[in-house]
Amino acid sequence: MEETPLLPLPRGLQMTHIEKQETGLIIHVLSAQPTCCCPLCHTESDTVHSHYQRSLKDLPMCGQQICLLLTVRKFFCHNEQCQRKIFTERLPDFVEPWAQMTLRLSQALQAIGLSTSGSQGTRLASRLGIATSWMTILRRIMQLPNLSDITVSVLGVDDFSFKRGRKFGTILVDLSTHQVIDLLPERKVESAAAWMRNHPEIQYVSRDRGKDYAQAAREGAPQALAVGDRFHIMKNLVEAIEPVVARCYKELRKALVLLTKQALSPEVEWRQAGGPSREQQRLSRLANNQVRFEQMMELQKQGMKKDEIARRLGVTARTIQNWSKRGACPAHQRRRKRRSLFDPYAPSVLSQWEQGCHDITLIFHTIQAQGFTGNIRTVYRYIQTLKQGPIALPAPSVLDRVSVQEAIWLLVRPVDELKAEERAELDQLTQMSATLLTLHRLVQSFGQMLRKRQGHLFSGWKQQVETSGIAEIQRFVEGIEKDKEAVLAGLTESYSNGMTEGFVNKLKLIKRQGYGRASFPLLRQRVIHAL
Repeated sequence: MEETPLLPLPRGLQMTHIEKQETGLIIHVLSAQPTCCCPLCHTESDTVHSHYQRSLKDLPMCGQQICLLLTVRKFFCHNEQCQRKIFTERLPDFVEPWAQMTLRLSQALQAIGLSTSGSQGTRLASRLGIATSWMTILRRIMQLPNLSDITVSVLGVDDFSFKRGRKFGTILVDLSTHQVIDLLPERKVESAAAWMRNHPEIQYVSRDRGKDYAQAAREGAPQALAVGDRFHIMKNLVEAIEPVVARCYKELRKALVLLTKQALSPEVEWRQAGGPSREQQRLSRLANNQVRFEQMMELQKQGMKKDEIARRLGVTARTIQNWSKRGACPAHQRRRKRRSLFDPYAPSVLSQWEQGCHDITLIFHTIQAQGFTGNIRTVYRYIQTLKQGPIALPAPSVLDRVSVQEAIWLLVRPVDELKAEERAELDQLTQMSATLLTLHRLVQSFGQMLRKRQGHLFSGWKQQVETSGIAEIQRFVEGIEKDKEAVLAGLTESYSNGMTEGFVNKLKLIKRQGYGRASFPLLRQRVIHAL
């Protein structure tokens, strides 16, 4: 029978005939090689001893399952010194000895298993016309070769979590070949150092600034140069400047409040209008507190303790202490107005109202286009206050438009990447505070040194920090001094742990595909041989 390109066979195999059944196609294949080599002594033989059939599963064709009935032969070995007198011919490019499926079907199941998982792989395989089980797919994955004999010169090491905040493992990446080479089931100095000792060819170890991997690199690969990850170095700087910016904002807000009080009367705060029952609720609370105060005075005369009085009256012990200190039930005081979502858009709403636009829906859609994320009820409550009388708002401040976190990123991001309005806001902040101006100069110079890998400028930057007087940045420099060699290497060398972080993200996806039921050996195989 002539060969068909729909079912390619290796050299030496011929199709004899095809049978059609309900379950699929049965294809009879015959081996026609004139000679065969003994698997032990590799001596060729052309003397046939007998024939037998092997039933093999193969890749489906046009949605039909394929079963190959392969007729193979047994040969006599002519080497008298060989231990095997009779051997079966081998087809290494098509099927393994004693296997029940072809190599191409086995490779397809491995690819399905690596892309999905055991149960999901079974469902996907059935859609493709392959009848298999989840255990078969997992066995094919576990048969993939180990990469323990690989050589690595640039190693990236990082941790990942099996259970967030509870159990961690270690991922090891070859940064020169962009490949995950191993996973460790724990995040310990001993295991990581032992792995590095088995690879004395390591020249660079890229890591974060954690103590565990720093010590592991010193113990397991003392010949390698430790490279601190630039992302984590910059992250440490951002965390260091956050309290500085928050403190500057607090000082600027206090100064701004004093200026506002001097320029405007205290009645200018634009608050939401209270509902019809709010005043009644306030009076009811005052009456209840007055009754509780009188009960407190009676219980104190009886010699009852403070905690017992608080329990009986349903208030806290601190409230009883305050009432006793004042000798009266304090009246309800007006609370300080908190910052709301409406505040940045209040000038726009007031301007529209003064221009004669009293359509609340139109005003709402206007500020919604400007970025307002609240609902129309919020706008309605503020408009109710406008109907009661005129409102005078203080001039809008940059502190109201830019939060502390936004200010931090304005200071950290390169000036060339900022938009025109962001640059204007940054200029206003630095003009209002000399500390923010100094902080911006230090952060920008360090960021440029990090991005352009100018580690030789670190000494000069360190002197600027010492004369700046900002304690938080000085503590950041003290932390760098403890790991100075790795940080300077990160500011100089081209290697970084960003690739390792990317593989950690991929590992999370693979881990979640197993629904938390897969064991560590299976996770290791799927990550190392991931497609």
